[in-house]
Amino acid sequence: MAFNFTAFTYIVALIGDAFLIFFAIFHVIAFDELKTDYKNPIDQCNSLNPLVLPEYLLHIFLNLLFLFCGEWYSLCLNIPLIAYHIWRYKNRPLMSGPGLYDPTTVLKTDTLSRNLREGWIKLAVYLISFFYYIYG
Repeated sequence: MAFNFTAFTYIVALIGDAFLIFFAIFHVIAFDELKTDYKNPIDQCNSLNPLVLPEYLLHIFLNLLFLFCGEWYSLCLNIPLIAYHIWRYKNRPLMSGPGLYDPTTVLKTDTLSRNLREGWIKLAVYLISFFYYIYG
């Protein structure tokens, strides 16, 4: 059995997806803490905003590897989330630094529930991807 670029891509994808799962779990926990008033929104946004770009770039990098090795199903599994990430970052609130979460608007009920739902959906996609990379 030869170790080729496809095997390398799936190994890197498993490791990278483990980090993405961590980011999604942290995202869900952070917004649940905001929902239950355990944490200050400014502190929470300061801890979440630096993680947005690394998450998006890691996800795009993993899918570029799938593109280069011709793993079309793995790529198609992640394309909708990549498109959503790009749309979400283009339509983010006006801020001085990178990130998505503005402390002044993050506590609105609709924004809070949308961010929490977004975290759960991203976690589901990353878990499905992880198990597909292992067993697919």
